[in-house]
Amino acid sequence: MEIATPQTLAGWNAAGKAYLPGLLGFRFDKVSADEVIGAMTIESHHLVWNGFLHAGAVVALADTCCGYGAVAGLPDGASGFTTVELKTNFISTLREGEIRCVAKPLHRGRTTQVWDARVDPAAGGNALAHFRCTQMILWPRA
Repeated sequence: MEIATPQTLAGWNAAGKAYLPGLLGFRFDKVSADEVIGAMTIESHHLVWNGFLHAGAVVALADTCCGYGAVAGLPDGASGFTTVELKTNFISTLREGEIRCVAKPLHRGRTTQVWDARVDPAAGGNALAHFRCTQMILWPRA
């Protein structure tokens, strides 16, 4: 199955509406092969029982930003990608407000892409998390 790459920012925001990004309320301010900027307003469903931001919500935002960048930067002829590895270091947390993720490629090759992302409070302050993932580029079968 080939991925249909959105051509506008509105298209990128609409692409995930019925999927996890939409369910979690992710918004994207920039999507390109060189940088993706996304955000999420913290709501009760993003929290764990102790009232802190769920690590999975942070990882989902970072992974989605990196994935959108991977799609935007697919080599000509590639049919898609899949994540083969990811790692996150959590530095702090929040209970409310908005978080912002900036993702940039570290490596874009014919068979793999490596992306780094940083998640911060949108209002400023210390980083919440540093994220890195490796994407395997998929090619059509002959």
